[in-house]
Amino acid sequence: MTGAQILIECLKREGVEVMFGYPGGVVLPIFDRLYDADVKFILTRHEQAAAHAADGYARATGKTGVCLATSGPGATNLVTGIATAYMDSIPIVAFTGQVKTTLIGNDAFQEADVTGITRPITKHNYLVKDVKDLAQIIREAFHIAATGRPGPVLIDIPVDVQLAETEFIWPQAVDLRSYKPTYFGHPGQIKKAAKLIGTAKRPIIYAGGGIITSGAWRELRELAEKIKAPVTMTLMGLGGFDGRHELSLGMLGMHGTAYANHAIMESDLIIAVGARFDDRVTGRLDAFAPHAKIIHIDIDPVSISKNVSVDVPIVGDAKNILGELLEQIKKLPDTSEWLTTVENWKKKYPMKYKDDGKIKPQYVVEQIYEVTHGDAIITTEVGQNQMWAAQWYKYHSPRTFISSGGLGTMGFGFPAAIGVKLACPEKIVFDIAGDGSIQMNIQELATCTCNKINVKVAILNNGYLGMVRQWQELFYKRRYSQVCITSPDFVKLAESYGAAGILVTDKKDVRHAVEKALAIDNTVFIDFHIEPEENVYPMVPAGEAINKIIGGLA
Repeated sequence: MTGAQILIECLKREGVEVMFGYPGGVVLPIFDRLYDADVKFILTRHEQAAAHAADGYARATGKTGVCLATSGPGATNLVTGIATAYMDSIPIVAFTGQVKTTLIGNDAFQEADVTGITRPITKHNYLVKDVKDLAQIIREAFHIAATGRPGPVLIDIPVDVQLAETEFIWPQAVDLRSYKPTYFGHPGQIKKAAKLIGTAKRPIIYAGGGIITSGAWRELRELAEKIKAPVTMTLMGLGGFDGRHELSLGMLGMHGTAYANHAIMESDLIIAVGARFDDRVTGRLDAFAPHAKIIHIDIDPVSISKNVSVDVPIVGDAKNILGELLEQIKKLPDTSEWLTTVENWKKKYPMKYKDDGKIKPQYVVEQIYEVTHGDAIITTEVGQNQMWAAQWYKYHSPRTFISSGGLGTMGFGFPAAIGVKLACPEKIVFDIAGDGSIQMNIQELATCTCNKINVKVAILNNGYLGMVRQWQELFYKRRYSQVCITSPDFVKLAESYGAAGILVTDKKDVRHAVEKALAIDNTVFIDFHIEPEENVYPMVPAGEAINKIIGGLA
């Protein structure tokens, strides 16, 4: 087989159903083989969108997403999408073309050192120099991407390697001596954790994206109900615990609920599972949870005690460890007084916004939730739209909130929604976007209409780069520098691509617009003209302790 044929055969054996990408000169041998291959290929209109679509597919399914780009600018256009996946521990394999091996290092046309460029933002990467190694490398790449703490792997394939021939040998197993993730926690540490839980008075469970990655949501719920501890989630953890459950405190951190922040600051035991104590969660580190002992469960040993020192570290897979922990807990804590305190905080600091008859973004998100009965998969862009989507839609199932957490990538939500819809065609997929961020990858309207991919986009249009404007209002004396934006007519724009558009300028039309969009068998842009200077609250100013909350109403 040629290298190009080997690539296609390996994708089939890895169970790849769909891949995303864009052609170019040095990947023509691969695209020639894709012409009559069984793998479904989605031509995006930009390579960044291909990476985000592969990312969205992976988040929605738990499978590894796949994207393909040519050398030079094609490969470098993937970088933002690869970095997004890396920060959020999402398994993707990115294939890039490269100039001939004899030209590498000679500044050939469309040459870029993509393995050097992506080394800091991939879990591992490869430059294939011999076609005999290609099948083994692809097998290893999929293994590395999906195991341990998942992440992106890049394979750079020179064009002469794609054309070279060798005998195809499929590696039946992967055994990498230097890569052995730990899946089962140390029994002694689990016993220590169980003992600490039994003596706690004010325990809280702090759940991150690792709950979803490991499939540990049932064990998490069982633990919370067994020890009667409230649960707060990171942005990436939303959906890992039912947001409607009486023990749910919603999201914590900079834009988390006030009651979640007060609870974690007053707790005497934090059970952290699949979370990394990100700065948006902890606020000022020296003031974070001053009374609490910390149990930290994570498959990545580097994440433990990296930001916050912990008392009982347990390295391993969250599902396995929580299962063992549930068996080891003999003494249950008495949390009745603690739950009363937490309930009082919920009453004292409810999530609310001012209803003055104008279109409020919170109301739009609430209406999407009600019309979809909470059963849609929500993707988001980044900024105010992302925070409102996190705060006001109640996520009750895993893999239903798809958002760029660690990197905070504007332009993520729309192409991610494409990947999600292809992964889950039976589900309603809604991208909640801002008028700034939607324009970052708006060209993917063509990808939707050409492939009949039916996603809905709610544009919260306030005429600003909203989150930057909010910071300028609160901390820079309303000196609005380069945040006022002029947007196109989104309805006409959508229609020009063959999609549908709906304009909403009156609150009474919000619900009907959502219902109408769902009834249209096409991609729909709903342009909601919201209150221009609405802010995301609650808010903790950067560098403050997370109980120093600005909680005002707009």
